[in-house]
Amino acid sequence: MKTLLKVCWKLSVGLCLALGSSAFAQDNWPQKPIRLLLGFPAGGGSDIVARLIAKSLSERLGQNVVVDNKPGAGGNIATEMLVRAPGDGYTLLLVPSGHASGAAMKKSLPFDPVKDLAWVSTITTYPLAFTVAPNSAIKSYADLIQKAKSEPNKYTYSSVGIGTAMHLAAEWAFGDANVQVTHIPFKGGTGPLTELLAGRLDVMVDTMTLTASLLKDQRVRAIAVTSPPGASPVAGVPAIADQYPGVVFESWLGIAAPASTSPDVLEKLNKEIRWVLSQEDVRQKLISFGGSPNASSSNEFKMRVERDIRNLKKVIQDKKIELE
Repeated sequence: MKTLLKVCWKLSVGLCLALGSSAFAQDNWPQKPIRLLLGFPAGGGSDIVARLIAKSLSERLGQNVVVDNKPGAGGNIATEMLVRAPGDGYTLLLVPSGHASGAAMKKSLPFDPVKDLAWVSTITTYPLAFTVAPNSAIKSYADLIQKAKSEPNKYTYSSVGIGTAMHLAAEWAFGDANVQVTHIPFKGGTGPLTELLAGRLDVMVDTMTLTASLLKDQRVRAIAVTSPPGASPVAGVPAIADQYPGVVFESWLGIAAPASTSPDVLEKLNKEIRWVLSQEDVRQKLISFGGSPNASSSNEFKMRVERDIRNLKKVIQDKKIELE
């Protein structure tokens, strides 16, 4: 009996020490550099945002936040690395909205796209833009819909691939307007712009992060955006939802952690991200990239992801798009 009591006492002390050590580590997080995974190559739009946020967080936290590019599989290689990492606050992921469209399009994934991640906060949001060549005969989105109704499948639009957010959002918009516009998928790059300006493509659908500079240089003309009603970032250009309520899709970038991460660490990280996004220099840089600085609570971020997956799955079902 005495031996049993000694064992129990040692276990209790050990448990208390372990719990105390864990609480101390959480209270003093971070105590070493933080890795920010990114599922895309260096130099792209998401990489620029990742490095902007990493630099500001490093200065705020007093520890280096290092961007670690792990491109491949539409970002899923980096996501899988995150969900397998310890939930100690030292491995994070910059998640793009393509996470939601990928989850909607895939027959299966090696992780649960919602439950296996702790959704810390969004960083920036931006709509998709529907643009035409400056000399296009299409004068507005309403004009495009009218023309497409008169001549189904005559008009074309681009995306950066089947099942991408651009493709699914455009199918959603045209479906609500009950018109048939032919989808021309590209593999990114300058192909869509080249075809648009050459008159071989009617409408280019892409993110505001790409489109903002083209609009500024007057290389394209915007006819619609996928913002909420009355919230178009382009002066004089309506949101599709102004004419077809419900057609709202905003791309986003946000920070996620492994699902097992301590709530205390998640709360602190959310607070520090909000501080970073309140800084005018960071805000202006995000705006110059075509986005809107947009911090959120963990639950708001999770609900956004769930909503996007649900909405895009409906488009896929309604349009009978084949899953990958």
